[in-house]
Amino acid sequence: MVRNIRLNLFTIAVVLICVGIVMIYSASSIYALERYKDGFFFLKRHLSFLLIGALLGLLVMTMDYKSLKRWAKPLIIASVLLLILVLIPGIGREVAGARRWFRFKAFSFQPSELANLAVIIYVADFISRKGDDIRTFAKGFLPPVMILGLVALLVLVQPDLGTTVALGVVVFIMLFVAGVKFSYLLSVVLAALPLLYILIFSVPYRRMRILAFLNPWLDPKGSGFQIIQSQIALGSGGLFGAGLGHSRQKLFYLPAAHTDFIFSIIGEELGLIGTVGLVILFMLFIQQGLKVIKNAPDKFGYFLSLGLILMITLKAVINIGVSCGALPTKGLPLPFISYGGSSFIFDIISVAILINIARSGEYP
Repeated sequence: MVRNIRLNLFTIAVVLICVGIVMIYSASSIYALERYKDGFFFLKRHLSFLLIGALLGLLVMTMDYKSLKRWAKPLIIASVLLLILVLIPGIGREVAGARRWFRFKAFSFQPSELANLAVIIYVADFISRKGDDIRTFAKGFLPPVMILGLVALLVLVQPDLGTTVALGVVVFIMLFVAGVKFSYLLSVVLAALPLLYILIFSVPYRRMRILAFLNPWLDPKGSGFQIIQSQIALGSGGLFGAGLGHSRQKLFYLPAAHTDFIFSIIGEELGLIGTVGLVILFMLFIQQGLKVIKNAPDKFGYFLSLGLILMITLKAVINIGVSCGALPTKGLPLPFISYGGSSFIFDIISVAILINIARSGEYP
């Protein structure tokens, strides 16, 4: 039983990664040829990210996941330092007004992805150590929320509201499952709502995203352009799609076709069959992840696997929802599928940790 769950989790992740490799090349080759004079530009970079992720994943699988408890605080400290450094001009790289990346020659690194993993590990370790004290305000609720608040503030300054909200939701669910009083969580949510309103409606591009979500045709050539082109891609695919490589929207109509909106290209080229098949793969992945959570050998493994599955699930739901026009544009990649170095590598590391926890569990 243990071997079956590990094998299923690994197989589903590999299938998703393979789908991503094919679709990244299909979605990016013409754009890459036009901009970089190399149709394989993004594919080659993605394969290099895969190699790095695979090596780090193998390293994680060789260690005892319980040793991550010792790294919980150092990882938080390192993440905070990196999130501060990335904001410094000349150190962090600015793209389209956002300062989220370190640039190392051909490679870039997004510290918020490390911060996501670090916070999940820290909260899982904190919950496993506190026992019944987790139900108290001062000893159980306040410390992890303060850590979350510090990391969230630094990510917001980049600015990256989508990642901040996703991480906050994951941590609050972990705390709720651990037994933190719902009134504590609700009070923070209610207190954060005015700030969230200000963050959205006082920033022009975020306000336009919300208005475009409500009615993209109010500004079809501006803020509503991505949503409209995404829906055109999904709609034109029909049941069976236009065929692999035959997307028209990737011909400079749909921005971020190989990153944030790769689901739309899948819908156009592989049709409803392709998108439903992809959703089923994610559902199977989540199902196997739930088995890991249910049968985790200790409290730390339980909450660590819960946090990782929640983060992957949330990113997938948000990305697919944005592509379909069911959610406002957030800029979160589709796990295992989208082109994106840091997020892709940490998705692989997350799977490696889940397999590690599953290997240590005792299944009936």
